Amino acid sequence: MTDSKTDRPTDDAPQSETGNRLFGRRKGRPLRKRRTSLIEDLLPQLQITVPKSGGPKSGEPKSDAGQAPAFWDPAGLFDTPKREVWLEVGFGMGHHLAWQAKHNPDVGIVGAEPFLNGIAGLLGMIDDDDLGNVRIHPDDARPLLDALPDASIGRAFVLFADPWPKKRHADRRFIGPENLPRLARVLKDGAELRLASDDMGLVRWMLEHTVKHPDFEWTARRPSDWRIRPDDWPATRYEEKAIAAGRKPVFLRFVRRPRG
Repeated sequence: MTDSKTDRPTDDAPQSETGNRLFGRRKGRPLRKRRTSLIEDLLPQLQITVPKSGGPKSGEPKSDAGQAPAFWDPAGLFDTPKREVWLEVGFGMGHHLAWQAKHNPDVGIVGAEPFLNGIAGLLGMIDDDDLGNVRIHPDDARPLLDALPDASIGRAFVLFADPWPKKRHADRRFIGPENLPRLARVLKDGAELRLASDDMGLVRWMLEHTVKHPDFEWTARRPSDWRIRPDDWPATRYEEKAIAAGRKPVFLRFVRRPRG
């Protein structure tokens, strides 16, 4: 979820820890004292670090807390057993992720987001509500996905991602030919992939690519299925701003088809 969207020129795009090119801001306004403190003190306790090598290493022993060896067990990141692990790619300011964590304490939730101000916002909610079932990858989601084992994620969210409306930037959209195979690999059979956007160009793009992908099935049967959020899908501030501006969000739900 990207509450702030910046069209950064290609030659000025920052890079992730693993050298992948990222597009968009890393930082916004200067952080206030409390949020700076949370970045310095709380983030290291919750942070997942993906190895720079990026590739799987069979038989690698479990790492120390906060470290993610290639092909690591995400359930092992949490202090207590969890029935499932969910993943949110680009959690923006963190409101949706924090809501899901608060209402699903038996689920471990991993969020990936490179925007520092958004990370600080989520940390504030984690601290306020004492959420012990959240872990954060403060960087590009792609190396994180590559380090996850097959069929290890019970639900994934990509909500209000940057639409990259210019035609020459279409390949920067997260949902597309590059990342749908990554998501299909890590999602369990029957797991849900939730997508949302208020940009109709991006909605059409996501539908086109996800519907034709052999591993995903669109669950919609009637218009209300994409016009109305289910009860366990909270509204976010970005969504509320979009509605106030006259834009109508679309909510897409896909399931991962059974393997073999």
